[in-house]
Amino acid sequence: MPSSRPTPEAHAGDDRTTDLIRWAAFSCVLVPVVLLWYGTSLAGTAGTAVGLAAVTAVCRLLLRRSERCAARLLDEEPAPHAPHRGGRHRTGTRSHRGGRHNDRSTPVG
Repeated sequence: MPSSRPTPEAHAGDDRTTDLIRWAAFSCVLVPVVLLWYGTSLAGTAGTAVGLAAVTAVCRLLLRRSERCAARLLDEEPAPHAPHRGGRHRTGTRSHRGGRHNDRSTPVG
């Protein structure tokens, strides 16, 4: 049964993600202020702010999703010395099941 206690590595990644999101939110505020300062129209500045906010929100969503997927993969990893389940490892060109197997290179008709 996997432990529900977070590991120190998870905290480090979460802190970096949180910092990244904070900087992105800060830039969503700073860029429109600078644009207004330099005389850009209010409509252009508002459009830029909305665009930056949308991109930041999508990036945050994708970043959180990738963190959840990575955590789930780490939870599913087998122990380093755990025995493998199932003894059959199929490799090579004829690894699929079923169908007709001919040694000839011509199509079967």
